[in-house]
Amino acid sequence: MAQEISPGELAKQMENGQPIRLLDVRQPWENQLAKLAGSLLIPLNELPTRAGDVPNEAGVMLVVYCHHGVRSLSAATYLERLGYPEVRSLAGGIDAWSCTVDPTVARY
Repeated sequence: MAQEISPGELAKQMENGQPIRLLDVRQPWENQLAKLAGSLLIPLNELPTRAGDVPNEAGVMLVVYCHHGVRSLSAATYLERLGYPEVRSLAGGIDAWSCTVDPTVARY
């Protein structure tokens, strides 16, 4: 099973300039309500056919997120099996991000 990263730790790494790619595995309607800037949207059900669209860059952490962290953990585990070495799931999802890091991100 893939590792998780807390919203606070992700925010800290982003502030420190750590190279990070964000992957949103929610549905398009959820992405329209709230999203993290610069994230790539590939709904979980499309991931098996679109995995090639996900960047796999050496030295760049890939952080997968969803609403509460369940779908993203599944997606991160799947990507890890495909050979993505630095993939993490955002613990608690975008909801936890909104509650602990950035309250301007809408909750739903």
